[in-house]
Amino acid sequence: MTNSSNKYILMVIAAALLSACSITKKYERPAALSTDKLYRDEASADTTTIADMPWQSVFNDEKLNALIQKGLDQNLNLKNAIENIVQARASLRQSKLAYYPTLQLDASATHTKQSEAGLNFPAGININTLTTTYKLGVSTSWEADIWGKLSSSKRAALASYLATDAAKQAIQTQLISDIANNYFMLLAYDKSLKITQETLESRIKNVETIKALKEGAIVTGAAVVQSEANQHAAEVLIPDLKQSIRETENALNILLGQAPGPIDRGELETQVIPENIAIGVSSQLLENRPDVRQAEFNFRVAFESTNLAKTYFYPSLTLTASGGFSNLELKDFFTNSIFYSIIGGLTQPIFNQGKNKLRLTTAQSQQLQAYNNFQQSLLTAGQEVSNALYSYQMAVEKEDSRKKQIEALEKAVDFTQQLLEYSSATNYTDVLTSEQNLLAAQLSGINDNLQKLQAVVNLYRALGGGWK
Repeated sequence: MTNSSNKYILMVIAAALLSACSITKKYERPAALSTDKLYRDEASADTTTIADMPWQSVFNDEKLNALIQKGLDQNLNLKNAIENIVQARASLRQSKLAYYPTLQLDASATHTKQSEAGLNFPAGININTLTTTYKLGVSTSWEADIWGKLSSSKRAALASYLATDAAKQAIQTQLISDIANNYFMLLAYDKSLKITQETLESRIKNVETIKALKEGAIVTGAAVVQSEANQHAAEVLIPDLKQSIRETENALNILLGQAPGPIDRGELETQVIPENIAIGVSSQLLENRPDVRQAEFNFRVAFESTNLAKTYFYPSLTLTASGGFSNLELKDFFTNSIFYSIIGGLTQPIFNQGKNKLRLTTAQSQQLQAYNNFQQSLLTAGQEVSNALYSYQMAVEKEDSRKKQIEALEKAVDFTQQLLEYSSATNYTDVLTSEQNLLAAQLSGINDNLQKLQAVVNLYRALGGGWK
């Protein structure tokens, strides 16, 4: 390189050191991001949240905890998420190695044949010369990170890696939630089947009782037919419940990464939920919700991609060097055959068919989309917390009334049956109505309990619990 070239390169480097900070920007969380009042009708300043509880403490059922652990060990979607982390880690490592120069080894033997026809030799004589060149060399190349191109690439790769890790955590929290919800649903189906079977046994006895009352002319044949229809109404519920149980077991097995089969489980009545359902403050979603964290990391990737696009408008400095041995004779290969070169190259984009400008426009647009996705993830998280919390509150609100309803209907069934047997003050329609209402209330009570349990599970996931 000439002295003038050296001076020019030095001037460019000096200018770059002074202005590089204005080309690429340091990431900061957007100030316009809305994190307040994401929970509807909730304005607590208490930062205590059940999201900080390990899932083993949230669920007290040992059989459920065993299923969750099996799911964490065997679920195929979770395994794929882990492989995504492996791939992202490799990309991150590759971006770090970009700071170092490349190094290449070149060993070759080149045979050259040259014809000397037409060089004042007699007609018909053609003399060919054959030469062999032996070469062993090493070359290296290094690009100076003047404008922050390599730094932006590395930070983008780091954010991408962290996003895949957050994605894995989001899959884990969803997996825990899905296993728990299906488990509680299975217990609810078990309880519904048990109550329906007990009701069927009672109605079979009622049919015999009504037939006896008809023999005593206390009721008519219509009552007998109605009692039989009431029996069959309970019978048809049982196959549907059994089918639901089988399908829920199969769904659980898919979550566990295993073939369909029976699920070892407890009972609905033994389930206990945490006493303190604390939700903390909505800004904690930024740190606790894996999908929100993933959205922010994706935004950071887009942010660094914009930084990278800006660097293409500025010159790049590349230093290359090569050296080694080259000779026509192997015996003299390491004597008088040394060669070397050092080259400094400065590339300044002048006309590139508008690619640099379009690259920046695209990156800026993608960054805006990533920001919108980030904000959307927060709004969705706030909605899910609000819905789950309200569902829990409504289930609790129904508990006392449902209990009183069932107790009243149990008494109504007893009273109408006694009146039917010992007096003519009632008819079988009253008995039929009270029995049907009682079964419906009992099944609704089971659904209320299921709603409360699943609301806690959904709230725990919505707050970001299960991955810590």
